[in-house]
Amino acid sequence: MSNPETKSITRELQSHAAILGGFVSLLWAIEILDVFVFRGALNSYGVRPRTIDGLEGILLMPFLHGSFAHLAANTLPFLIFGWLIMLQETSDFFIVSAITVLVSGLGVWLTGAPNSVHIGASGLIFGYFGFLLLRGYFQRSFTSIAISLIVGFFYGSLIWGVFPSQPGVSWQAHFFGFAGGILAAQLLGRQKREV
Repeated sequence: MSNPETKSITRELQSHAAILGGFVSLLWAIEILDVFVFRGALNSYGVRPRTIDGLEGILLMPFLHGSFAHLAANTLPFLIFGWLIMLQETSDFFIVSAITVLVSGLGVWLTGAPNSVHIGASGLIFGYFGFLLLRGYFQRSFTSIAISLIVGFFYGSLIWGVFPSQPGVSWQAHFFGFAGGILAAQLLGRQKREV
C-alpha cells in the first residue's frame, strides 16, 4: 500500500473516531447535566405520544437517557454499529441516523402508550442494526454483503428487541428504528447500485 493511501485511510479513521467520539461525548455530557444539574428534568423532553408538545421529542429522544446504566448499555453498540456504517462511506452514517431518528420518533409518537415518555438512543441503534443487516441485500456489493452476514451472525439475537418484552422498555422505538434502518438501506442501496 502506498504512503498516500495509508495517509488517506488514517485520515478517514481519525474522522470516524472524531464523529463517533464527539457524539458519544455529547450524550454523556447531556446525561451528566441532567443528573447533577437538572435532577432528571430533561427526560420530560422525550417523545410523548400524540401530544403536540411531545413532537419535539422526536429529535431529542436519542440524546436523553434514564440513567448512566441506560446510556452505558447504548454506548458500545452505538460505537460498533456506527463505525460499521461508516466503513463504506462516512456520509452514510448521517443519512441513516437522520432517517432512523425520524421514523423511530414518529412511530413512537403515533403508537406509544398514552401518558408515557420515551427516551434513549436504542431506537437509533436498532436502526443501525436494521441498516447493517439488510444493506447487503439492497446494495449487493461484496463488502456490504460481508458486513450484513457478520452483523447477522454476531448480533442477530437483537431482533427479539423489536417485540414487546420488558415493561418500561420502548419496543416501539426499537421496532420503528429497525424499520427506519431498513428504509435507509433500501434508499442508499438503490442509489449506490445506480451509480
